[in-house]
Amino acid sequence: MDRLFLDANVLFSAAYRADSGLLRLWDLPDTELVTSWYAVAEARRNLATSEQRERLEQLLERVRLIGTPAKPKNPSDLSISQIPTKDRPILLAAVAARCTHLLTGDRQHFGHLFGTSIAGVLILRPAEYLAAREPFHQQDPR
Repeated sequence: MDRLFLDANVLFSAAYRADSGLLRLWDLPDTELVTSWYAVAEARRNLATSEQRERLEQLLERVRLIGTPAKPKNPSDLSISQIPTKDRPILLAAVAARCTHLLTGDRQHFGHLFGTSIAGVLILRPAEYLAAREPFHQQDPR
């Protein structure tokens, strides 16, 4: 079973529009969706309408929420210095939760890590993950 850590921008995008292609993540079999309170706070902060925030709350009912490790135990292959300070809690939470994947659309801060594994967590764009899981699906969930 895949355990998918959802970055704040994935949560934001899924809640932003009622017809977001990212909602397919919530329907995948053999997956567990995970995120952190840190990511949720960022997504909430950026959603503009009460309808969007309500959609986020409904989505979160089916997501396991975790805290950010207080004292991160950086695995030896975790090059934390490659990631901006504000995004480190995302990767550290994904590692701490033993997620198989970190799904993020953040090209600026995580783009150089797309397709690589850090401490057992494969970093991908949601579209790449969905394409691998749904090879015949033509929609791009951005």
